[in-house]
Amino acid sequence: MKAAATADPTSRSTASPTAGRQNQLLRTRKDILQAAARLTRQGRNPSLEEIAEEAMVSRATAYRHFPDLSALLVEASFDIATPQADTVFRDAPPKDPAARLDKVDAAFHRMIVENENALRLMLAHTLQRGAGGESDGSLPTRQNRRTPLIEAALEPARGEFKPAGLKMLTKALALVIGTESMVVLKDVLQLNDAQARRVRRWAIRALLEAARKPADH
Repeated sequence: MKAAATADPTSRSTASPTAGRQNQLLRTRKDILQAAARLTRQGRNPSLEEIAEEAMVSRATAYRHFPDLSALLVEASFDIATPQADTVFRDAPPKDPAARLDKVDAAFHRMIVENENALRLMLAHTLQRGAGGESDGSLPTRQNRRTPLIEAALEPARGEFKPAGLKMLTKALALVIGTESMVVLKDVLQLNDAQARRVRRWAIRALLEAARKPADH
C-alpha cells in the first residue's frame, strides 16, 4: 500500500505563486525520496519506474528530479538514517536551546560518521550537477533535513528571540550543523571528530548569544 503524502506546513494559502510552486516541487522531491526509501526497506533494488509508481508521479517527473538513479538511491538511504525529533529530544531539557541544539548536532554527527562515504558521493553528485549545468535552478537539488530539527530544537525558546533574529539564527545554524560543516572541519582544517564537535558546540552557542542581542548591538 502506498503511503499518503504528508502535508507540508510551509504550504500556506497566503504564499506567493512562486513560493507555492517551490513548495510543491520540494514536496514532490520528498515524495520520490520517501517512495525509494520504502522500497529499499523492503529489500528491493527498485527501478526509476517502480519508484515513480510508488510515489504516484510520472516517470518523467521522477527523472526531472533525479536523472541519476544511483544518486536517488544513495540519498534515499539518508531518509532512513536521518534522526527523528522524538528520538533526538527524548531526554533533552525542554527550554534549553543550547542543550537541544547540541542533541541535534550530536545526532547528525553520528549519522554522518556512519554514512560518510555515501554522503560524500551525494555532495559530489550535487556539485557535479551544478558545474555541468544540469540544474537550471528551477528544481531543488538537495533535501533540507536539518532545518526541521533545528526549528524543533528552538521552538520551546522562540519567545527569547525576535522573529527576524530567530529566522536568521535558524539559517546560520544550518551552516554549522550538517555534512558541509564536516567537510570544512575535517578536510580543510584537518580536525578530528572530537575537535570538530568542540568547534561546532562553540559556534552554536556563539550564534545563540548573537541572536539574543538587540538588533543595534
